[in-house]
Amino acid sequence: MRKHLRNNRHEVDMNSKTILGAALISSMLGPLAAAGEPDINGQWAREDGIARVKIAPCGENLCATNIWVNDPSKAEAVGDRLVMTVKADSSSKLTGTAFDPKRDLNYSMTIKVSPSSLVTTGCIVGGLICKTVNWSRIGN
Repeated sequence: MRKHLRNNRHEVDMNSKTILGAALISSMLGPLAAAGEPDINGQWAREDGIARVKIAPCGENLCATNIWVNDPSKAEAVGDRLVMTVKADSSSKLTGTAFDPKRDLNYSMTIKVSPSSLVTTGCIVGGLICKTVNWSRIGN
């Protein structure tokens, strides 16, 4: 009986080590698997100081939601959001479309990504009218 208990403890210890090892490997490989896709989740401040946004998943898309606004024209407000459907073109570039529900406009969208900055370009009218905005990552 005593030998059987020792064997069971050994099995539990080995299972714990296996689970711990798998978790460690997974945590090390996880960032590598996602390394090919730019990470734009988080908080960003516009270079011109007009707005700060939080980019986070919303359903199958990404949403950029205004969390702070200082827009003299009052065109932007806290809570306004842009729904983006983008895919990685490379490890530093996303392309796709964006929908602005407030203005009921669809844009073609390009986002160039570095760890601490974004450059977004949105175009309407088949690319005839475009606007580029620079962003800096804030917080973590």
